[in-house]
Amino acid sequence: MAKETNREARTREENQDSQAQADIWKYVFGFTEMAVVKCAIELGIADFLESSQQPVSLNQLSVALGCCSSSLYRVLRFLINRGIFKETSTGNGEISYVQTPLSRLLRKEGGNSMAAFVLFESSPVMLAPWHNLSARVLSKENTVPAFDAAHGKDVWKFAETDPGYNNLLNKAMACDARVSVSAIINGCPEIFKGISSLVDVGGGDGTALRILVEAFPWIKGINFDLPHVASVAPHSNSVQHVGGDMFDYVPKADAAFLMWVLHDWGDDECIQILRKCGEAIPKDTGKVIIVEAVIGKGDERKEDDKLKDVGLMLDMVMMAHTSNGKERTAKEWAYVLSAAGFSRHTINHIDAVQSVIQAYL
Repeated sequence: MAKETNREARTREENQDSQAQADIWKYVFGFTEMAVVKCAIELGIADFLESSQQPVSLNQLSVALGCCSSSLYRVLRFLINRGIFKETSTGNGEISYVQTPLSRLLRKEGGNSMAAFVLFESSPVMLAPWHNLSARVLSKENTVPAFDAAHGKDVWKFAETDPGYNNLLNKAMACDARVSVSAIINGCPEIFKGISSLVDVGGGDGTALRILVEAFPWIKGINFDLPHVASVAPHSNSVQHVGGDMFDYVPKADAAFLMWVLHDWGDDECIQILRKCGEAIPKDTGKVIIVEAVIGKGDERKEDDKLKDVGLMLDMVMMAHTSNGKERTAKEWAYVLSAAGFSRHTINHIDAVQSVIQAYL
């Protein structure tokens, strides 16, 4: 390889400096994307365009949504620049707007909508703890969790005492469940073979379990969550809602299912929860199915995985919103499973942020 000349080195450094000057603005105004996407959801732009099924002019859209047309135009211009919505010309040359695959995810209703998740994470309650992140990092004994510092209690106690927030939380988790469970069903349906009963530990409003039981109708579903969650879960003929505390017990079933539960807790709490799950399943034939992100390098996930960075973002979310929660590497998952008494486990990657871990006693 030819040695780099001084001139080439200076050019490279100047290019890097120039790129850095451009990149820093992403962090100065990084909040803008979330705020404007939230605005689009609240206005119902994607919902109206979807219902129209044809290009919609700015005037039509502003009248339908009751918006100031000039402000709406600026919002759309910002979002179009990011691939959210698309501008097109009609036969008479009028500028109109249509959906894109990304904007369809912002519909308030829809099988793969992520709108509820955006509204949850962009709510004042969830944004406030981020202002305490540095204090959390400086607290060597982790005595001041960021969420607690912002709200005076942890996220679970806050949800228990605030029905509006609890509803927002459950809708966000249900929103993710529709996407993630579909990926499980499509990616590894064989993991449910031979399971006649399944307890979803921390199952929220039961959305994940309803989708699973619909796909695998031989399964009897038990949705297990805190009493204030289970008591308001929608009725389902195929799913039984049970209120309780997973740190005390888990209802018995052929298999236990935990999706985005263990990342909310530290290792000691995870081990305790997993031990309770182990007590609930048959020793010889039972298993625990864990749906969580597996972060790291090498064979843990493909290096070019388009969702790789999401796991790292989620780890920061855990730091801001929980006391001891974190995303884990394959090695860290092996540790908590072994410590909880499981003799072996497998990891299956699916087309989602999470992977599927099967653990056996």
